Amino acid sequence: MVRATLIIAHLTFMEARRRRIVLAALLGGLAFLLVYAAAVVAIERSLTAGPIDEVMHRVQLQFLTLAGLYVANFLTVAAAILLPVDTLSGEIDSGVMQTLASKPVRRSEILLGKWLTYWLMSGAYLVLLAGGCVLVMRFAAGFEQQNLQRALPLMLLGATVVLTVSLAGGVRLKTITNGMAAFAFYGLAFIGGWVEQIGAIVRNDGAQRIGTAISLLSPPDAMWRRAAYELQPQSLRDLGPVQPFSVASVPSTAMTVWTIGFVLVVLAFALVQFRRRPL
Repeated sequence: MVRATLIIAHLTFMEARRRRIVLAALLGGLAFLLVYAAAVVAIERSLTAGPIDEVMHRVQLQFLTLAGLYVANFLTVAAAILLPVDTLSGEIDSGVMQTLASKPVRRSEILLGKWLTYWLMSGAYLVLLAGGCVLVMRFAAGFEQQNLQRALPLMLLGATVVLTVSLAGGVRLKTITNGMAAFAFYGLAFIGGWVEQIGAIVRNDGAQRIGTAISLLSPPDAMWRRAAYELQPQSLRDLGPVQPFSVASVPSTAMTVWTIGFVLVVLAFALVQFRRRPL
């Protein structure tokens, strides 16, 4: 089973290369990093043009880093949705899947091979974007981001959720419908995160519980908020909700465990549905 899964993964990657998906992602990522680098250089020159308060300067650089990582997280999530959105529904409609499934390959191996390829591609894209942001801040402003090793797995976990949902949706839904549903799923997570944050800031338990319930149904944004919390030093956390990347309601370790379980359940559901799907 492992060998067949790896063969499908390799074929999926080659197909992504043939369709220039990898090239488009790389060019888009590099364009973002160039714009981000230009902005950081310009802002850093402005910040250091006059007298410098070292504490405030470091806080401002941390804001810039978090802003870049926020965009990197969003772009990775978008890529994780779009990469597999057509891989099952498109191949089923075109007849390619009938040919592939007629070979001595289990349907579970086909789906897992595709999931593995797109998961690795999403992880590589996240490392490219987030690592690029960190390197830009290091060389352009001399700022060293701490705790990146804690934040990146959480960001990847959030992307893994939408990747798995998008792949699972492709089993039954048409490509456009699946894409809209996957983005709506992420939009729900975004709204739930804001409701929970606002509820925590104004100390409204009802709003906070509603936001938490939404985050349980759609946890990607909770993973970003936990990652943002890990990235911030204690001095920045103490500023509270006055700074744009504050985390008034910090997702717990239990939420991270829940998110891992969520991915496994959705993936298992996709495997069952794909096995039953008439081709």
